[in-house]
Amino acid sequence: MTEVADRPSDTTAGTADGGQPAVDVAALGEQLLGKWADIRRQARELAAHPELHKIEGLTHTEHRQRTFGQLRYLVDNGGVHRAFPADLGGSDDHGGNIAGFEELVTADPSLQIKAGVQWGLFGSAVMHLGTGGHHRKWLPGIMNLDIPGCFAMTETGHGSDVASIATTATYDAGTQEFVINTPFRGAWKDYIGNAAVDGLAAVVFAQLVTRGVNHGVHAFYVDLRDPDTKEFLPGIGGEDDGVKGGLNGIDNGRLHFSNVRIPRSNLLNRYGDVDADGHYSSPIASPGRRFFTMLGTLVQGRVSLDGAAVAASKLALKTAITYATERRQFNSSSLTEEEVLLDYQRHQRRLFTRLATTYAAAFAHEQLLQRFDDVFSGADCTDADRQDLETLAAALKPLSTWHALDTLQECREACGGAGFLIENRFASLRADLDVYVTFEGDNTVLLQLVAKRLLADYAREFRNVNFGVLARYVVNQAAGTAIHRTGLRGVAQFVADTGLPQKAAIALRDEESQRALLTDRVQTMVAEAATSLRGANRLPQREAAAVFNRHQNELIDAAQAHAELLQWEAFTEALAQVGDPGTKTVLTWLRDLFGLSLIEKNLSWYLMNGRLSMQRARAVGGYIDRLLVKIRPHALDLVDAFGYGPEHLRAAIATGAEKLRQDEARGFYRVQRASGSAPIDEKSA
Repeated sequence: MTEVADRPSDTTAGTADGGQPAVDVAALGEQLLGKWADIRRQARELAAHPELHKIEGLTHTEHRQRTFGQLRYLVDNGGVHRAFPADLGGSDDHGGNIAGFEELVTADPSLQIKAGVQWGLFGSAVMHLGTGGHHRKWLPGIMNLDIPGCFAMTETGHGSDVASIATTATYDAGTQEFVINTPFRGAWKDYIGNAAVDGLAAVVFAQLVTRGVNHGVHAFYVDLRDPDTKEFLPGIGGEDDGVKGGLNGIDNGRLHFSNVRIPRSNLLNRYGDVDADGHYSSPIASPGRRFFTMLGTLVQGRVSLDGAAVAASKLALKTAITYATERRQFNSSSLTEEEVLLDYQRHQRRLFTRLATTYAAAFAHEQLLQRFDDVFSGADCTDADRQDLETLAAALKPLSTWHALDTLQECREACGGAGFLIENRFASLRADLDVYVTFEGDNTVLLQLVAKRLLADYAREFRNVNFGVLARYVVNQAAGTAIHRTGLRGVAQFVADTGLPQKAAIALRDEESQRALLTDRVQTMVAEAATSLRGANRLPQREAAAVFNRHQNELIDAAQAHAELLQWEAFTEALAQVGDPGTKTVLTWLRDLFGLSLIEKNLSWYLMNGRLSMQRARAVGGYIDRLLVKIRPHALDLVDAFGYGPEHLRAAIATGAEKLRQDEARGFYRVQRASGSAPIDEKSA
């Protein structure tokens, strides 16, 4: 069996001894760090400070107190101001800010999210929805933590459906004030970070009503507590959400308002304003576009969660794969030596497929981050650019957060009972990241938004095409003939591959073949859904909703397939930037593993739709198994390239302690055998 350290010794060259490819770990690590490599390194150095690390076993009250203190530590160490205006002490570096912020998950997810509430949500809302006077008045205090704040959007009765929130801000022209009200229990602001204890102010989202007209959701700056006594101000009340399933360093709570009056100037009025007499004006005439523009300025929450989820997956895989190269179990191929876990095929399957997905998600996140920076820096900030950014974030955040939970769980199980110990962090990280799939946009709802965008793009492409042409497109769009529906394509594949499984494998590992299969699935799913929904917009509302609901599941599946294709394309584009031949070979295997795993997961679709023959479908699993063998010698290099050290992992089983235990045990039995003092096995007696 291969020993733990059996991997190419030369990690700077394209091939190792024997002509096998080797990974240039340093160069690959630099590529993974991306455009903001220096900022990521600074953030990782800061995240390595023990002062920021989660201490397991604290009560939720103690954890909250520690996390709030850590926010001050971030301020004192220059870790939070990058995105704010330069004239107020920031750097106007939007992409760099997110790149640094998401690394905080390695220290404590509660710290990352609480910092995100303070500066990424509360502060960003003031910055992006407010104007110059608001910036000068409040941003300095927000930046230096003199004004701890809340982002009060979600309500008990309305989470993802922000447009339907029930809190109102009604303008009183007589006093030039807005009156904030939560008219019933379901309108209370809920799950709000900093609301239970620390928040002195909030950006409150409410329906703006003036002169008897509701102009939709707008944002208002509202003082919550007396800064000296920390008691709620008149008309404001709240409750503590208490202990949660994770992230207990954050004081989530509920807020309610009863005739709370704020000055007219507290309306964050970048996209909508009310004059002294109560007349409403906006630079965006369409109420719908105005609403989505306001919410779009806050997309950075989804971008940062995407990156943080990728970082958590990297931590889990680095720990689990390190342990799997040291832990031995069962002597299936030797009378004296037990097997290293990572030499078992099933162990490779459970970890390497997730490693491949993590690489794909990492490269896709880098593209998302660059798109985010282009929009918020002003380099590319048209309305179309913003819509593309919102759609990309809505596509990738669900995949990466679901993947993080799946990876943490699988890595926990792959490490057995040791993985369940809190000291190895899998269980703790999984609990903390659990809510990532439902906040900053519920994942399923986000994918529905992506699906609607795909349908809109499809409709624009075929705006002047009649139904008959659309129907033919569904049948013919990939191959130009009707072979998909007749099964002739599958027959042709079977004939070509009969008796030659290697031909099927060659076809599957071909980049263009993978792209065609993944793209074809997305296009076909969108086309079929669009055909099913054609004309629904002309039906009465109830009937149109019923038609859409009948196809909701397939639409969300199409959106997920689209997001997976984006990840595959990002991985493929990243491959083109790799200069070292050995690294490129290994990463190509990993990309193929990702692509073929997606195809294997959806084999039933490919078979039912005639995209793969039975012969080629059977070849998918076999080729995946061959890829696992090829990747095995490079597994440690691939996780080392993530760049996380012991100070980030902080997992006892990733310290080499298991190897020492295994070596001690092997040495003990070796001495016994050599001395002849080992007892005779009953079966041999």
